[in-house]
Amino acid sequence: MHIVMASSEAIPFAKTGGLADVAGTLPVELCKLGHDCSVFLPAYQTAKQYAYERPEVQVDESVASLVVDLAGYPVHAWIHRVKLPNCPVNFYLVDQPMFYDRHGLYGDSHGTFGDNCARYCFFSRAVVEAIERLAIPIDIIHCHDWQTGLIPAYHRTQTNQHSWYRQSASVMTIHNMAYQGRFWGPDMVLTGLDHGLFQWEWMEYYGDLNLLKTGIAFADALTTVSPTYAREIQSHPQGCGLEGLLSSRSDRLFGIVNGIDDSVWNPQTDSNLAAHFNKNTWREGKAACKRSLQESLGLPIRADVPLIGIVGRLADQKGWDLIVQLMRWWIEHREVQWAILGNGEQRYADMLFQLAMQRPDRVSLQTTFSDPLAHRIEAAADIFLMPSLYEPCGLNQLYSLRYGAIPVVRSTGGLADTVCDATAEHIEQGIATGFAFEDYTPEALANATIRALEIYSHWPGIWSKIVETGMNQDWSWTKSAAAMLDVYERARQFARIDQRLRP
Repeated sequence: MHIVMASSEAIPFAKTGGLADVAGTLPVELCKLGHDCSVFLPAYQTAKQYAYERPEVQVDESVASLVVDLAGYPVHAWIHRVKLPNCPVNFYLVDQPMFYDRHGLYGDSHGTFGDNCARYCFFSRAVVEAIERLAIPIDIIHCHDWQTGLIPAYHRTQTNQHSWYRQSASVMTIHNMAYQGRFWGPDMVLTGLDHGLFQWEWMEYYGDLNLLKTGIAFADALTTVSPTYAREIQSHPQGCGLEGLLSSRSDRLFGIVNGIDDSVWNPQTDSNLAAHFNKNTWREGKAACKRSLQESLGLPIRADVPLIGIVGRLADQKGWDLIVQLMRWWIEHREVQWAILGNGEQRYADMLFQLAMQRPDRVSLQTTFSDPLAHRIEAAADIFLMPSLYEPCGLNQLYSLRYGAIPVVRSTGGLADTVCDATAEHIEQGIATGFAFEDYTPEALANATIRALEIYSHWPGIWSKIVETGMNQDWSWTKSAAAMLDVYERARQFARIDQRLRP
């Protein structure tokens, strides 16, 4: 199968979140399964720096050039093909300095870029033109998030414009419903589509242009990043206003949990760790990693004190209001160490800083993100907290399972799909991998964490069983890629039903 992906970010070129991991890693896994994959993304400063500053990366400049009519203005695009060493995927950078030669992907320290609608309308239009110009074989066009939401609309409504439209099916992946690409109505002219599509069934949302809605309405098949999140977004509040549309397309909506890259997140080979370990040697390995982390963070070196790790954006979504309240309750009265890594909202940073100043022997706070430190926290932590308000998929709980840090999570989205609560029944069945709670309250988080601490302190045999069950889980991209291939086949069937694919 020939698959082309369009994404606003992809590792190793540009990243702000999990979208980049998916768009950079899933194509590689699909190639390993015998398929052909290409990825288009904007030629941001970071992307060009990565491509041009590494001699091992091969760059073919301007393999195609084209002009996009953007509301009556001709805007040029240059397409550069990039080959990474030992990587079968073709990456294509859509270069337009006016739009992408700037600091930041979607905004900078002054806020979101005011021309984001034009930037990503241009990107989507350049991608569909480039596929035609380069004569890339294609069975599936796989689009990610609102930045590429126009591509399924072109694919569905302009079937006579490009030959590849009639030979392929479209798939739209929703990574987070909270980000929809909503712009004022007059920006419809930037899309180049018939204004008759600017109505509530397709592209219009309360007078605005909504690019995520556009992709959802027109794609042959839809995916999101966990089965539970696929159900949650079909109702309020997780649907963020589009629950009716998603519910109407529920037969074409599939939830697939993101995978993790075993070559990067592997405690047996991770170069960031003080000691390597596996499911048989985790006690000694994690003990060494814990000592090393405590020493480097200035925490007392205590093997007997539980170490709670937290890595994540300082944002409401991640449950920091619950975490801060729990820490205030426990800071003086419960002997627990906290290793916290995250950046984001200043108000949460200030609250956590006060707690770290109050008890530096119990709280370590780092607000400058460090990927090596994230690995070290996962390897050293006994418990990992992730009490998200909502979580489409989540990756840190998967890293925690891999590294033997038992997760305490709120049962929402991908957290509900990947962490099995350590009830007495689940422990007896040998399927418990963590601790979960339902209500979004600090009391519920406290109760779940106390359950974890009680077993950690008093039932080491059960604790070991939970750790090892978690480490035995398979959350690799190979598993996720196989599930995605099934969706691609379904998308092609749906496209045939819609009579757009040639027999």
